[in-house]
Amino acid sequence: MQNQNREHHLHDHHHEKNVISDARLATSATLHCLLGCGLGEIVGMLIAMELGLALVPSIALAVSLGFVLGFILGMRPLRKHGYSFTNAFKQVLLAEGLSIVFMETAEVLVEIYTPGFMQAGLFDPILWGGMVLALTAGFMAAWPVNLIMVKRGYRHVH
Repeated sequence: MQNQNREHHLHDHHHEKNVISDARLATSATLHCLLGCGLGEIVGMLIAMELGLALVPSIALAVSLGFVLGFILGMRPLRKHGYSFTNAFKQVLLAEGLSIVFMETAEVLVEIYTPGFMQAGLFDPILWGGMVLALTAGFMAAWPVNLIMVKRGYRHVH
């Protein structure tokens, strides 16, 4: 009986360790995605401001650059591990594409609904405060997606 309890305890501890490592991997994948999407959004936003683009083209440019930089940063470690460009692209599309969609959607919604954000200039505090809120919302929207992907066996290479 004592041996059976010990085995049960070891199984619970092993399960707990897997949950923690899955959460850490999901956090790492989400932060990785956030870096690419966030950089893309900021660069796109700055370009749109400089060009004086209207709201919809500004959002389209920022989101497009978020996707592009997210994919580039996602593919980079895979290419370093010997993946071909095509295989790396497919892996990122599967493992991070859904995460990027959730992240970008949350970020854009926060940006649109934060009063004054879309009209703010480069040095307006609302612009940078709104960006922090948008990136936080993006992380919160993408993390559960990444956790589900990790639990289903889609591993991210970092």
